[in-house]
Amino acid sequence: MPNPHYIFRITNMQSADGVTCALGIAQTWPKTKRVAHIHPDYSYGRNAFDHVKVVMKKLMPQSEVVSEGWPKLGTTDFASHITEAIAAKPDLIVSSVWGGDYVAMYKQALRYGMFQKAKFASTIAFGVAPHALGKDHPEGVLAGVHSNYHFTYPGGDKWPLNKTFGEKYHARFNEYPNLQAEGGYMATHMLKSAIEKANRIGGGWPDDDAIITLLEGMMMAGPGGYVYIRPDNHQGYKDAVTGFSKNVPEYPFPILDPTRIITIPIRNITAPPGWPKGEPTSTYTWIDKTWPVVKA
Repeated sequence: MPNPHYIFRITNMQSADGVTCALGIAQTWPKTKRVAHIHPDYSYGRNAFDHVKVVMKKLMPQSEVVSEGWPKLGTTDFASHITEAIAAKPDLIVSSVWGGDYVAMYKQALRYGMFQKAKFASTIAFGVAPHALGKDHPEGVLAGVHSNYHFTYPGGDKWPLNKTFGEKYHARFNEYPNLQAEGGYMATHMLKSAIEKANRIGGGWPDDDAIITLLEGMMMAGPGGYVYIRPDNHQGYKDAVTGFSKNVPEYPFPILDPTRIITIPIRNITAPPGWPKGEPTSTYTWIDKTWPVVKA
């Protein structure tokens, strides 16, 4: 939507998922050559596939796609996609299957030994409610969180907003927050802040345009860090985060390994406003046209 008016989006844009995942791969397994893909056959999966590919073309030009699996919406049996990926003998398998579908896929993949036969990277493996994943989830895989939020990061007392949010959320719901919970929390508080400011300025309940004006350009600290709403596209921007799965005694499910967190300034992986001039902003095109190829 190139010219939104009433619509705002708080969590990171989809292009950030593919780019974050690809940068995590490039930092961790830079010599990877053979890459298999398993992505849902709808907009999100196609978007993730494209952005992983364009970054790998720039940073890992030696890599090649050896298999593509496209499970349809509603797929519950991923066996054919898993076995096809394994048969291609990849160094790495990349996936953007998410939510309950990811839970089903990883459990089926365990039966085929997929995680022992290739490295694995995901754009949004940890996008589910944390307790949806079992202790059987493989360790050491790149487990994305929509480039956005995991309740364990920032950890400890480094960012009190996150510690307080996680504690209060758990006390109320007896579970830990996922990225959607944090996104909903931030959406509510940013809207509340805009309404209150508009009320103080104009007196009484503000009209829609007054609220929109105050949301445009707003920056607010939240559990996962600062969120900034860019005025031109009404998209919320937050520094990207991903990491590696690890089982720890404190939780009955895997978390992001606190010693292997990867953070990326969001401005480094999204097209700047007005690029290209006179056309809708495209992160894919910006990377393809402006990022140099890194020679091995």
